[in-house]
Amino acid sequence: MDLKTTSLGIELGSTRIKAVLIDKDYMPVAQGDFEWENQFVDGIWTYSMDMIVTGIQSCFAALKKDVKDKFGITLDEVGGIGISAMMHGYLPFDKDGKQLAEFRTWRNTITGQAAEKLTEVLGFNIPQRWSIAHYYQAILNGEDHVGDIDYLTTLAGFIHWKLTGLKVMGVGEASGMFPIDSGKCDYNESMVRKFNELAGVDLRSILPKVLAAGEDAGTLTEEGAKFLDPSGDLKAGIPVAPCEGDAGTGMVATNSVRVRTGNVSAGTSDFAMVVVDHELGVHREIDMVTTPDGAPVAMVHCNNCTSDINAWVNIFREFTALFGVDIPKGDMYAKLFQAALEGDPDCGGLLSFNYLSGEGVTDMDEGRPVFARTPDAGFTLANFMRTHLQSALATLKIGMDILSETENVKIDKLLGHGGFFKTPEVGQRLLSAAVEAPVSVMETAGEGGPYGMALLVSYMLNKEEGETLPDFLDNKVFANAKCTTLMADPSDIEGFKAFLDKYKKALPMEQCATEVM
Repeated sequence: MDLKTTSLGIELGSTRIKAVLIDKDYMPVAQGDFEWENQFVDGIWTYSMDMIVTGIQSCFAALKKDVKDKFGITLDEVGGIGISAMMHGYLPFDKDGKQLAEFRTWRNTITGQAAEKLTEVLGFNIPQRWSIAHYYQAILNGEDHVGDIDYLTTLAGFIHWKLTGLKVMGVGEASGMFPIDSGKCDYNESMVRKFNELAGVDLRSILPKVLAAGEDAGTLTEEGAKFLDPSGDLKAGIPVAPCEGDAGTGMVATNSVRVRTGNVSAGTSDFAMVVVDHELGVHREIDMVTTPDGAPVAMVHCNNCTSDINAWVNIFREFTALFGVDIPKGDMYAKLFQAALEGDPDCGGLLSFNYLSGEGVTDMDEGRPVFARTPDAGFTLANFMRTHLQSALATLKIGMDILSETENVKIDKLLGHGGFFKTPEVGQRLLSAAVEAPVSVMETAGEGGPYGMALLVSYMLNKEEGETLPDFLDNKVFANAKCTTLMADPSDIEGFKAFLDKYKKALPMEQCATEVM
C-alpha cells in the first residue's frame, strides 16, 4: 500500500476517539480507537486535557498497530490528515496558550440565561451548547478569566491548532460556535457587531478563521507530528484539511450535503441534519448550522441517545458473567437490538427517559434516567429493549415534527449512521417508524464521522478545478456505494405514535425526577 495516496480522518467522539484510514478508492483500510467517557466535575461535563492528549495519541498508536499488522509497514506518513470532534463547547486560551477554564462540552446545560439573551438580540436561535453561549455566560457570571481570552475554540479547533499551529476551522464546525453567513462562508457580520455591542468585546479577534471544505488549512508541523505520534515515526509536512464537527462529517459520510437531503447521526447524542432550500423561522428546538461547504442546514440536536442503552447492556453483561459466560459486547448489542423487533410497536405499556443530562428540545435543564411501567404492562425483554430504542429517538422526533409540519421542509433522501445503526435493520426500521419515511443506511454507516473526515481530506487532495463537494461525493465516492433502504410497517408507525403520545404526557415525571433525585 502506498501511504502517500491515503487519507486519514480522526474524530474525537463522546465515548470513543476513532481513526479511519482510507485508500485512493475511498475505502477504509485500517482503523484505531480509544474509549473514553466525559466526567461530571463540579457541575460541569468535561474531559481533562490529559485525557484528550492521552486519548488521541492512544488512538493513533492503535491505528499504527493495525497498519503494521495488516500491511507490515510503519505508518510514518499519509496523503493528508483531518480532525473532527464533537461540536460546540468552550475551550479558552490566553496569549501564551495556557488553558483558562475547564473544557465545557456540548452536554452542559448551564448557559440558559446567555442563550435566551443572545437569541433575542441576534434574532437567531442560539442553543445552550454553542460556544458563544458559553462565552457570554462566562461574561455574565463575571468569571475572572474572560478578560484574558486570546483564543476561543472547540475541541477539533484545539487539536488542529496543536497539529498545524494555525487558528482555523471548517465552516461547519464554526457554525456551532457562532452564526454563519452562508453566502460569504464566514461569521455573520451584522450579528458579530450586535454581539460586540452587547458584550463590549472584539469577537473576531478571539475566534478561529473560517475555511470551506477543500481549502488549505496548513501542514503538520514537527511539534504537531510529535503531539500525535510521540514515537517520532510520523513525518512533518503532511497537508491538513480544515477541521470539522461531527455533524459535518456525518453529512459527508452519508452523502447528505446536497439540498433536500438529510441524515440522522445516532450515538451518545443524536441529531438530524437537513440541507434546506428556504429560510426558516426561529425555533428554540432547531439549530441553523452549515455543511462543510457552507450550505444552510436545519439541525435537530438531542443531548441523549444511546448512553442509557449502553448502561443496560453493561448490566446484562454483568448478569451473564455471574454464570461464567463472557459474551462479546458486539454480540450482546446485536442480540438485544434484534430482540427489540419482537416487541409490541407501542412498547406494551413500558416507558423510559434516557436523560443522563439535560435536554433542550423538551426544556429539561438536568437529566435523570427513568424507567417506568404500568402494573399490567407487557414486561418482556423485547418490550424492554424496544422501549429504550424508541426512547432514544423520541426527542429527535419531536424536533423533526417542527421541520415537517411548521416549516414545510421537504426531504428527498434520509440516511442513518452511527452506532445505533450497526445492527442490521433494527435502528433503521425504528427511525423509519419515527419519521414516517424511508431510511437508507450505507455499508459504511458504522464508520461514521472519522470516515467522513477522511473523505473531506481526500476532497482537499483530489478535487478537480471547480468540482463541488456534492459532485465529488456523488460521482467519485458513492457512485457505486452499497445502500439498503427500508420503510417501516404501518403498525410500527402507529405504534411509535402511540408511544410518543405517552412519552409527551409523562414528561412531568422526568421533570419531577430531576427535582427529587
